[in-house]
Amino acid sequence: MIRVLDILFALCGLIFGSPVLVVLTILGLFDTGSPFFRQTRVGRHQRPFTLLKFRTMRPDTASVATHLADASAVTPLGKFLRRSKLDELPQLWNVLLGDMSLVGPRPCLFNQTELIAARAAQGVFEARPGITGLAQVNGIDMSTPDLLAETDRKMLADLSTTTYFRYLFMTVLGKGSGDRIRKS
Repeated sequence: MIRVLDILFALCGLIFGSPVLVVLTILGLFDTGSPFFRQTRVGRHQRPFTLLKFRTMRPDTASVATHLADASAVTPLGKFLRRSKLDELPQLWNVLLGDMSLVGPRPCLFNQTELIAARAAQGVFEARPGITGLAQVNGIDMSTPDLLAETDRKMLADLSTTTYFRYLFMTVLGKGSGDRIRKS
């Protein structure tokens, strides 16, 4: 049932959100010259997939976990996109393709070996990664790998249609802060 909801909401989001996608793409061209950010992430069963987001940092920024990135790399448009969570909008395409779910553990980078090991030990990679979830609405980011993996496991163990909608509503209402960027 959750996969059906993912497809339905991703399609609706892409169709009805297309004017916003177009405007943000144009603004991104002026901001960085490259509005989309593509990065290989760890997916279900630890298989790689290409995550798509709106670019929020300069194109020459090192490919590291967000909590390790320098705050000075975030562009003016990027600050707005991160604060409003609109940088995540292109991930609806990842959801539609089946690489992600709307609700699930945030996908990590392959160089985040401590988090990968913690998640593997908790069985988290049996699920599709998601745009939001229990950790995100509670402000738990990838800087605390063991806590994040444990929180992801708890979320997946209790995931139902009801909790799926709860995490989506909490995210839309602004709960959680997303991954923190270190101060420069």
